[in-house]
Amino acid sequence: MEDASISTLVGILIFLIFCSAFFSSSETGMMSLNRYRLRHLVKNKHRGARKASRLLERPDRLIGVILIGNNFVNILASAIATVIAVRLWGDAGIAIATAGLTLIILIFAEVSPKTVAAMFPERIAFPASYVLLPLLKITYPLVWVVNSITNSLLRLFGVKVGEGNNHLLSTEELRTLVHEAGALLPQTNQSMLLGVLELNDVTVSDIMIPRNEVEGIDLDHDLEQLLYQLSHTSHTRLPVYHGDINKAVGTLHMRNLAQLIQQGQVTKTSILQVVREAYFVPESTPLHTQLLNFQNESRRIGLVVDEYGDILGIVTLEDILEEIVGELSAQNKASNQEIHLQEDGSFFIEGTAYIREINKSLGWDLPTDGPKTLNGLITENLESIPDANVCLELNSYRFETLQISDNLIKTARVTRYHSDPHSDEDES
Repeated sequence: MEDASISTLVGILIFLIFCSAFFSSSETGMMSLNRYRLRHLVKNKHRGARKASRLLERPDRLIGVILIGNNFVNILASAIATVIAVRLWGDAGIAIATAGLTLIILIFAEVSPKTVAAMFPERIAFPASYVLLPLLKITYPLVWVVNSITNSLLRLFGVKVGEGNNHLLSTEELRTLVHEAGALLPQTNQSMLLGVLELNDVTVSDIMIPRNEVEGIDLDHDLEQLLYQLSHTSHTRLPVYHGDINKAVGTLHMRNLAQLIQQGQVTKTSILQVVREAYFVPESTPLHTQLLNFQNESRRIGLVVDEYGDILGIVTLEDILEEIVGELSAQNKASNQEIHLQEDGSFFIEGTAYIREINKSLGWDLPTDGPKTLNGLITENLESIPDANVCLELNSYRFETLQISDNLIKTARVTRYHSDPHSDEDES
């Protein structure tokens, strides 16, 4: 009869250890769930996800019901194990039960189930939510009392339950998330998403076409010269000005010019009549803001101005879109080859090349918080415009000017050192 009683107690003990493992794995599984994947599954009406989401709305109550259940079964298991051990070994059984049950609970009810739950949180948390939700309703009065006491204690230490649970991601965290997507996200899509995230950090002045490279219509030229220029241009929209781009009067859409040609009414006066009023853009405008401004104003081209109102260049909607999706045409790709790899590993780079584009193309980290172009970076560090070719070292980069004209460094050879070139000298 006593053997049957011990067998029953052993069966109850095994069941309690199983219950302890359930509560331990449920806690780890619930807390390890990816909140963004959980929201996605909830939107897709996944039943387990919806129940788990309801429980996670109040994590204090969820933890309360799990810990109440876990402590209850562990204490009850300890008592039953002690009874079994005393019946088998007398007073010495107390020590045996304590040591043995501690090891069993640690391995089978804590470490193993929590490890599995951390590796496969959805497989554990979603089925567990079917048990935890009804259990929370049954034990709600006790959970409420326990949470009221603990929340009061936490408030004494300045901790307010419910704060800091919004799980919002910063821009940098989103970048990391996109980078770590790996094979789950095609490389092209990764580049586009990163391009969108960078719109807030890049300004119009970083991507504008500088005024010395702008192709425009100077109304002070002869009509024949204007018609020749218009017939050979590759652009859809051109700025129109008198003598100097700072005297801009607007932009001309080639579609409107085609209508004038069809009507045989191409004169300077008729061109002015179809010119749209100039649209000016401050140089410090972030790209995401300018993208919205282009949309709101129904514009595709703007004249970039500095704080004094002088025109620095132009920016187009295409320029901003290329920051997101890359070059939009093969012609642009061909015309933007400003970086040329040499046999010795150095690069011939045109002075007008943007530093951001150099960094993006070569994976370099040239400083971007100052001048925008390679010419500007070199002249700023030299503190003058060189009369003859010179060499300059900046961090782990060596710059050698190759062609200088019109107060501008046309071409430079740039070499990147993989280690500090002076490190050996310092050590010796």
